[in-house]
Amino acid sequence: MSGEKKYFYGPVPSRRLGLSFGIDIVPFKVCTLDCIYCQLGKSTDLTIERSNYGPIEPILVELKEILSKGLKTEFITIAGSGEPTLNLQLGKLIEGIKKVTDIPVAILTNGTLFYKEDVRVDCAKADVVIPSLDAGDAETFQKVNRPHRDINIENLISGLSEFRNEFSGQIWLEVFFVESLNTKSDQIAKIRNAIDRIRPDKVQLNTAVRPTAEPNLKRLDIEALRTIAAQLGPQCEIIADVSTLHHVKYSKNKAENVLSILKRRPCSLNDISSGLGIDRNEAMKYIRDLQQQGLIHSKHKDGIIFFKVN
Repeated sequence: MSGEKKYFYGPVPSRRLGLSFGIDIVPFKVCTLDCIYCQLGKSTDLTIERSNYGPIEPILVELKEILSKGLKTEFITIAGSGEPTLNLQLGKLIEGIKKVTDIPVAILTNGTLFYKEDVRVDCAKADVVIPSLDAGDAETFQKVNRPHRDINIENLISGLSEFRNEFSGQIWLEVFFVESLNTKSDQIAKIRNAIDRIRPDKVQLNTAVRPTAEPNLKRLDIEALRTIAAQLGPQCEIIADVSTLHHVKYSKNKAENVLSILKRRPCSLNDISSGLGIDRNEAMKYIRDLQQQGLIHSKHKDGIIFFKVN
């Protein structure tokens, strides 16, 4: 595809979806939450109002052009740099995608707007819905997720529970743990109760591996995550490291693809080489070029170097 992609990015190595081609459908950091662990930084526009963020036709035109080049991916993922369910065109977009490709559609969402019927109807058009739940009580929800003032934890849980009753596809619930904030035994028990109400197909545990909105957040080690997984039930799994993902060959302008990935989230050298199917030395060449142009910088997190856009 000639020129920089406006709506699509990737393929991105995902710990949940393998290699995923992403769509960005809301402006940067327009969200219902201001999570302390967000890898994109603090929310700039905290809202619960669904809006039109432009027509979907240009997105579908870009998708058709990408598909015509023969790109293969395991999922088309609606996510990006804000909360995708805030886009009123979400349902129409999914319908449009399914008319031009049989690649499964996934939605990454924080799950806060599922108390709204129109959001549930839109999301039910997808194949996989991946919401988040990081707390089982109001106090912890405020500390970890810092929601819009009109969002509460009960609406989140009951909305996802209602969606489970209506949706025949897969629900993979992500739970993000931050040491000392939502890891005590009573908090784990409350999250387990919420999971029992939501009845997801999978529960996927995550922690602060990448740079986060608030500095110095403590991630859990693998043993702590395994202990929590045992407490949360048999459908629980720890999200795998991206370095174990399958490689994909994507030869078109790899430097542009590296930059596209880094615009959406910080990545390590292993993330980039895995996602683009290139060796580490080649990936490092593109990284150095982008650094010399002043487009990206590096940041250390727990002994790992991550690269981010400036």
